[in-house]
Amino acid sequence: MLIVSHARMKSLLIVVGVMAAAAPVPAARAQDAPLRGFDAYVEQALRDWRVPGVAIAVVRNDSVVFVKGYGVRELGKPARVDAHTLFAIGSTTKAFTAAALAMLVDSGKLAWDDPVTKHLAWLELADPYVTRELTVRDLLTHRSGLPRGDLVWYGSSFDRSEVLHRVRYLKPRWSFRSNYGYQNIMFLAAGEVVAAASGVSWGDFLKARIFTPLGMTGTNTSVTALAGEGDVAMPHKKIDDTVRVIPWRNIDNVGPAGSINSSVADLSQWLRLQLGGGTFRGRRLVSDSTVEEMHTPQMVIRMNKDAREIFPDTHFLAYGLGWLLRDYHGKMFVGHGGAIDGMRAEIGLVPEARVGAVVLCNLDGTSFPAAILYRALDAYLGAPPRDWSAVLLAAERKAEAHGDSVDKAFEAKRVRDTHPSLPLERYAGNYVDSLYGTVEIAEQGDRLVARMGPAFTGDLTHWHFDTFKVTWRDRGLGTSYLTFNVDADGKVGSVEVREVGEFKRSAPPPTRQAGR
Repeated sequence: MLIVSHARMKSLLIVVGVMAAAAPVPAARAQDAPLRGFDAYVEQALRDWRVPGVAIAVVRNDSVVFVKGYGVRELGKPARVDAHTLFAIGSTTKAFTAAALAMLVDSGKLAWDDPVTKHLAWLELADPYVTRELTVRDLLTHRSGLPRGDLVWYGSSFDRSEVLHRVRYLKPRWSFRSNYGYQNIMFLAAGEVVAAASGVSWGDFLKARIFTPLGMTGTNTSVTALAGEGDVAMPHKKIDDTVRVIPWRNIDNVGPAGSINSSVADLSQWLRLQLGGGTFRGRRLVSDSTVEEMHTPQMVIRMNKDAREIFPDTHFLAYGLGWLLRDYHGKMFVGHGGAIDGMRAEIGLVPEARVGAVVLCNLDGTSFPAAILYRALDAYLGAPPRDWSAVLLAAERKAEAHGDSVDKAFEAKRVRDTHPSLPLERYAGNYVDSLYGTVEIAEQGDRLVARMGPAFTGDLTHWHFDTFKVTWRDRGLGTSYLTFNVDADGKVGSVEVREVGEFKRSAPPPTRQAGR
């Protein structure tokens, strides 16, 4: 998901997402109108996309009208996915963080346009003006002007406090509030605002104020809570064009941006709350005005050519507070996707039609959940039939081909039959960046090994000149390229990690004297 090949690097998601309270979920009615033929469609799509398993729920008029699992929790094992199977829901977590803040707005403990420093006095960004002017609303709308900087949390040893401390070293890419730029760390800050304003942790607040009232008994905010759970999907990833099981990724250090794990049985209740305008089973959990604010465009997103081809009847795209917004068949669509290692999620609702759906699957890097989501929504909206699986599969293959061409273009620039400027041991050492921490280069036998945090350990092979290709031992992380900068005196001053940045060589520790 993170430091991988050039074609994958820009798709971090982190990089980069039902059981009624005290009432049983109705049995799946896959062949009833308007979902007649839906079972066969999903089964075929599973094969076409090579997805091991998926769970789906549809809510209409405050009722769960469809909930079902397909496929398996883990390749090579017989356990089937069902309505209660737990998946990572990734960035669909963001809407929960926004809802927590909405509840605090309702109770008068904060306002959307409060300066963030009113609640987190210690938070500092690279630009003092942005530090002063950044509001709670800005945290939820991807308009801070910051690039992603996901390596500061992904696979790192930094906790939430350290991640937010280091954001001061993340240089802006755009001017403040001028451009939509997806930003996970700002949602982490939003979660810390929840804790500061409420007096309890983000996770405890969600459990007490959202999960428990909605009867989301299986839902949690950390992979550490999965120990001992039986009905859990395993993550999968395509590695060398083979779908393989990979480990769950712990992203607790950026939890409010994406660490919730849940099932479609639980998330159907979340859909009911959203479609009910903040009311669930006759009890108001969020005011209708704050729900409306979350579902109101806050930041315009420019649609590119590919998006216009896939959604020809969409005229606007925007971000609300934790939700992606656009027009869909003449009505407003409110939704969000989620992606973390080996998992993908899609949640979407059309409030005007009082219909919504959630799709969770255990394969990352795929648009499969979106295809199933749109197929289900179209059925209830009475939209003209469209083979969304075929449309999005073609778009994904086109994107993969483009990524492959970019990789090939990079590889074509390789100058063969060159040699490193220095003996390997001269490259060994620690290289430091204020934001991302330390890259350690060590000589092991006749090769160099790179380490960065607990997740990234890789073997270096010479590429050309003073550039080395690193193949991460966690094969799901792919490859990257390190270029060492050698000065006129033959000393290595820094290493450039492709598409990440420059790490300066730190001074070696003093040599120990004999007898001491």
